[in-house]
Amino acid sequence: MLDEGYAAVTSRRVAERAGLKPQLVHYYFRTMDDLFLAAIRRRTEQGLEAQSRILLAPNPLRALWTFLTENRDSGLILEYVALANHRNALRSEIAGAAQQFLEVQAETMRSVLARHGISAENLPPVVAVSVILGTSQLLTMEASLGLSGGRDDVIEYFDRRIRKFDEAAEG
Repeated sequence: MLDEGYAAVTSRRVAERAGLKPQLVHYYFRTMDDLFLAAIRRRTEQGLEAQSRILLAPNPLRALWTFLTENRDSGLILEYVALANHRNALRSEIAGAAQQFLEVQAETMRSVLARHGISAENLPPVVAVSVILGTSQLLTMEASLGLSGGRDDVIEYFDRRIRKFDEAAEG
């Protein structure tokens, strides 16, 4: 999916990559949607485990930013969104996973903001998460297109802001 997009994923190609016979892929996954569902569920489980570790980090905001901007799965997430737009059978699973991530990330942000005396009324956690998440996804899309204009400035801007939270966490 990362190399050629979800449309290029076939049972034959999956079997080839895994060193299996195509019949074995069909034995475990009757349809490609079944295979995609299994992959989505596995990635969701792994991602939620990573998110729980972020909440325990010394500076969860830095950990969240790093996770979102350096995450190899960011491109995969974009492929899942495209897949959801074209496969109704997968849309609810992908939307449910996205909702789970948003809730965990908002809880992380709620904790960070409270620890630093920032009220949810002044900065709703879901708004802060949306800004960080949207920025990281935009950086991922731009990188996938080979664009770099402004990337360093955006990263530097966020880094300066997050550094204040780092210093407060250390201090």
